[in-house]
Amino acid sequence: SHGGAYAGRPLRIWNDGTLTNEDRLGAIGDIHFVMEKAKIGDEMIVVAGDNLFNSDLSDYVRAAQQKGVLVGVYDVKDLEEIRKYNNLGLDADGRIVFFEEKPKEPRSTITAIALYHYPRATLPLIRQYIAEGNNPDQPGRLVQWLYPRIACYTHEVKGLWLDIGSKETYEEAQRLFA
Repeated sequence: SHGGAYAGRPLRIWNDGTLTNEDRLGAIGDIHFVMEKAKIGDEMIVVAGDNLFNSDLSDYVRAAQQKGVLVGVYDVKDLEEIRKYNNLGLDADGRIVFFEEKPKEPRSTITAIALYHYPRATLPLIRQYIAEGNNPDQPGRLVQWLYPRIACYTHEVKGLWLDIGSKETYEEAQRLFA
């Protein structure tokens, strides 16, 4: 829509062959599946399909080129709301020092959203994560596993972000963008 660096490049869709929730690979399993099938040997940016943004992500892409592992974060501005997502602790440089899925006692209103830059150096770690039999679903689990092993930085997404993975937030998105 905006053109930019990827305008005119071919889009390739990979079918993981699953037909039901019971045999699905999970979000991390699908990342691994595409890495192997597409023979990805370089950096990649992963964006979950249930994320809706109204802001330009070019600042995120520029930051990713400098920082390595880069996780998009968003301030939901509500400690109760954060319980549905995950909760992060960051140092002064925006490096993740704490990560908890669905926190009972949230420390902040900052959540990691499903927007990730994985540089080449992380590809063997993603393979290791899967090979060790870790949970292949919920992409935040990979970040939770990665941050003690490799520096994982954050980049705040401004504007509007919606996780349209539920009927309620999908309906809200339809109202907002009608």
